[in-house]
Amino acid sequence: MVAGTAGEQLRPEDPREIAGYPLLSRIGEGGMGTVYLSRTRGGQPVALKVIRREYGRDPDFRRRFEQEVQAARRVQGYHIVPVVDHDTDGGQPWLASVFIPGLPLHEALAAHGPLPLTSVLQLVGCTAKALTAIHSAGIVHRDLKPSNILLSRQGPYVIDFGIARASDATQLTLTGGVVGTPQFMSPEHALGEPVGPATDVFSLGLIAAVAATGRHPYGDGGALTLATQIANTAQRPPRLDGHDDRIRPLLERCLAADPNRRVGAEELAALCERAAGRSLNDFTGWLPQPLAADLASRERAVPAASPTPTVTDNGGAQQGTADPGEGGFGAAGSGGGASPAAPHGPTFAGARTTAPPPPAYTPQAPAPARRTPTALVVAGAAVAVVLAVVVTWALTRPDGTSDEGRSNGKASAGPTHSAPAKSSPAADDDSGYTVVFKDRPLALRSPGGADIVRVDLDVPQVVQDTPGREIMLSEVSGGSWEFYTPMGKSAGPTPAQCLAGARSDVLPQEIKAADLRTTIPVGTRLCTVTTDDRLAMLEITRITSATHGNLPDYTAELTLWEKR
Repeated sequence: MVAGTAGEQLRPEDPREIAGYPLLSRIGEGGMGTVYLSRTRGGQPVALKVIRREYGRDPDFRRRFEQEVQAARRVQGYHIVPVVDHDTDGGQPWLASVFIPGLPLHEALAAHGPLPLTSVLQLVGCTAKALTAIHSAGIVHRDLKPSNILLSRQGPYVIDFGIARASDATQLTLTGGVVGTPQFMSPEHALGEPVGPATDVFSLGLIAAVAATGRHPYGDGGALTLATQIANTAQRPPRLDGHDDRIRPLLERCLAADPNRRVGAEELAALCERAAGRSLNDFTGWLPQPLAADLASRERAVPAASPTPTVTDNGGAQQGTADPGEGGFGAAGSGGGASPAAPHGPTFAGARTTAPPPPAYTPQAPAPARRTPTALVVAGAAVAVVLAVVVTWALTRPDGTSDEGRSNGKASAGPTHSAPAKSSPAADDDSGYTVVFKDRPLALRSPGGADIVRVDLDVPQVVQDTPGREIMLSEVSGGSWEFYTPMGKSAGPTPAQCLAGARSDVLPQEIKAADLRTTIPVGTRLCTVTTDDRLAMLEITRITSATHGNLPDYTAELTLWEKR
């Protein structure tokens, strides 16, 4: 996906509206289609990817695309972009995704150079975790490349999983003659043989080598030349001399010619954590300062919510309080002009579902000037954004249609909870939620010894020997809190603020006992979408040292909302 400038105007041939989403500007274009900037009815920015008409006319593509989308909805976990919205029934298939700032790896490498070894190890380990989740859902990414890995201050995220296989369903031949990115293919993919999870591991090995040195392990040739060398890797393996001893064995295991001899994604994540000497969940200073500052400026540049744009008679867009041409948001990619926060690569949900209300942001300073990528990274710029939760909501498109889904793929493991009478509309805001209960006391105490307890925020209750739920308190291996659903910090007490925090300020999946007081101090509002698809806010009111065990005892007040 090659992205243009954020404020590129719509062309005469571009549609002005898709399924109720007004299209404001072009933010990317590539072999699969064109990405447009749009907004939900509530004024939140989204990226809409409209698939090329050639694909849309192919019934095999539509069928496979629908299958892959449904499979993608089962994916859950950290470091992946969850599915959001799509439609395969209309004249042109399309996908929608939420707008959150980030920087694709290929652009980060072009602007800031190779990453430090510890950053590479954490990048590879977290990406391997994402692949584990993707593979567990029966999906092979098939097009893993630097532009499909998004960097954020909360870690890396994989985008666009499940697309390439749908593309292979059509007999069309696009410019370049291949579906996928040749220089990041596996040998079996380059040879047209069946692919599996090991294919993605090979691609990740190539990405790791490039991220660490700025050089492709098969040389500096063109894309198809590199693909030919990759296809012949059994006879001429990649050059890995010059790599640090801590990463070279991992690269060798990723880049084995025989897929059966490659390391598995789950094992790779564990090996990277061991080699890095730090938890993969600890993102404190995980990136070099200049790159971290670049990401921080992109976060500050994300615009606040504004009224839904309207399409004018002459095809222009009126956006209300924010103008997309002023650098408030846009694509991450090549070309001149300002580089605002990067919208994410399109993701998918069930057919004719709805787009989620993204979090409200406060606009601040514009992002730094865009740097033109070097010829080194030839994968092309991805339109990229990450949504760091694996949940779905009752959503409303700009045209008023709505639907509900459960992209977290989890049915409730506990009892069914009947909802009490809903509060009056005045008690709620426009987040789409209403109160189930408010400020209910809940104690999260150390289980003591080497025991484990789990917290069910829907009831609420603390239980033993019950799988899943939202939080696990463990005294094993020094003690920790572990989150089963992505947990974030809310800036305020409203459902909209809670949902925004759950999606945009996500905590590590595991927090060690020694870090709990500083990571979750008194006054923190923890928010998550529960396994029963409700919105929970846990406000910490007191912390005391436990009589037994390493974990401190937390006292909190819990508020729970459900969808209207």
